[in-house]
Amino acid sequence: MRKRIYGLFLGILCTAVLTGCGVAEKTDPEDTDPEKVELVVWGAEEDTELMNQIIRSFQINYQGQADFQIIFEVQGESQCKDALLGGLEDGADVFTFADDQLNALAAAGALDPIRNEDEIRGRNLSSAVDAATVNNQLYAYPLTADNGYFLYYNKQYITEEQVKTLDGILEAAAANGRLFTMDWSSAWYVYSFFGNTGLKVGLNDDGITNYCTWNQTDGDIRGVDVAQAMLSIAGNPGFASRTDEEFIEGVRNGSVIAGVSGAWNSVAVKEAWGENAGAVKLPTYTCNGRQIQMASFSGCKLIGVNAYSEHPEWAARLAEWITAEENQRLRFEMRGQGPSNITVADSAEIRQSPEITALIEQSEFSQLQRIGGKFWDPVSKFAGSMAAGNPSGQNLQEQLDEMAEGVSAR
Repeated sequence: MRKRIYGLFLGILCTAVLTGCGVAEKTDPEDTDPEKVELVVWGAEEDTELMNQIIRSFQINYQGQADFQIIFEVQGESQCKDALLGGLEDGADVFTFADDQLNALAAAGALDPIRNEDEIRGRNLSSAVDAATVNNQLYAYPLTADNGYFLYYNKQYITEEQVKTLDGILEAAAANGRLFTMDWSSAWYVYSFFGNTGLKVGLNDDGITNYCTWNQTDGDIRGVDVAQAMLSIAGNPGFASRTDEEFIEGVRNGSVIAGVSGAWNSVAVKEAWGENAGAVKLPTYTCNGRQIQMASFSGCKLIGVNAYSEHPEWAARLAEWITAEENQRLRFEMRGQGPSNITVADSAEIRQSPEITALIEQSEFSQLQRIGGKFWDPVSKFAGSMAAGNPSGQNLQEQLDEMAEGVSAR
């Protein structure tokens, strides 16, 4: 009898407990407030309108699945790494950055590997995938494949034959009392003269320091050959070393009829030159009595997801949304930036873009920018001396040795 009473009591107790649990388990999901998802996105100031439009479309697409509060903040892509590593937990959840910052971000644990790696690889150009990869692991979403440079020229003054060689371009510029410009204060552009000569620069295995043979004293092309070629160019009345901003200023006021720059200036060039605006791969230049094809650094813009994001899955979805086919197409339409997405890159509108075509032609003579921080200042110092005509009179080999030593410093 006691066992029956005890069993009955236990059964009633269990029923009450299970009933209570059941109420919690069977709560209608529609009566539960959606998860609050706060995300911060970093990108270039020029992308503000574009990114806000993409963010709005993301929120519409996922409407009801979360309570989104997504904010776009301006952060220069070239300084993104420094801003992020200054405090990862306070940094953006999703951010745009130049691919040369990838190694440092991955090494610092700022980026988690991409989960659907094969899918992302399959959508994008191999060069862009390589730019987003460290040790065979994809760490970011490819966004553009146009972070390089080529030649703009004014067809009114320069013929298709002249534009093939720097000698021809300088001749046309001088004859018309105008200028060809290139920024020799930037080591990024100065690589053009050394890249296809057999002289080397790059990262050591430590991923931090550089090796540099730009001061090489033997071989078909020596360091002094390049230095003398640069001095010859600098001495031409048709040349001036100008920053990117000064290039555009010259394009607008008519003093510049050719220059080395990138796709970001395409709108300004077309506005100034109209139907005379031309864009082609970089020319050859005279070095040690021969024509050397000018090289270039190439690169991509990438979208990263902060490994410390409080909402990693939603951050990853947003990053993938920003880099999706339709939004890369929108980026080209609004910003003129070349896509990394294979389908968009092969579209008719892209093939009709002289700037993107020029980048594709130049890609045969380019290499990914994979260099350590000690590269920039020594090269800029050396090139500044060449642009000014070597005013100190210092021996060229000595200047090359100093540059190579600075680039390779540990």
